[in-house]
Amino acid sequence: MASRNELSQFLASTERRAYKQAVFAVRDDDDALDIVQDSMMRLAENYGDRPVDELPPLFQRILQNAIRDFYRRSRTRMRHTVSLTSLEPSEDELTDPLETIEVDEEYNPFATPPAALLQVETLHLIEEALKNLPPRQREAFLLRYWEGLDIAETASAMSCSEGSVKTHCSRATHTLATALKAKGIRP
Repeated sequence: MASRNELSQFLASTERRAYKQAVFAVRDDDDALDIVQDSMMRLAENYGDRPVDELPPLFQRILQNAIRDFYRRSRTRMRHTVSLTSLEPSEDELTDPLETIEVDEEYNPFATPPAALLQVETLHLIEEALKNLPPRQREAFLLRYWEGLDIAETASAMSCSEGSVKTHCSRATHTLATALKAKGIRP
């Protein structure tokens, strides 16, 4: 059984990766943050008493279901509401320049500036390539290679067969390799 401290450590260790996963899926920072927070709350409230080794696949399942629920709600909302975006102020009026600065916690101040720039640009290209993957391929790829889940755990989180996970991962890997090779990034 997971103690309060173990649950807290698990959530702290997974929050950033989960947030990136949600951003890739919904393409909106605020919605992604809401999804991750709701998923963490559900895990803590409903499964906080489970053993620590069961938490990663449970959390991924909750997160993926929350992302799917977000899409269902947004489709329903779009059918039943009128767009009022013309009445909203422009995006430039709402943006504070200081809020757009991102702090990279993994930044190495001792790295040479060209190496640091190359790393940031490469990560940006990889993130853009990930955004362009079909949703199921992106989900399988992130769960397997980013979250480190095995094939069975990924299949459970995605509610599909292990063969589907392998197919999605293979297609995602080939698509990413081709896209990155076109940008000049070699393995």
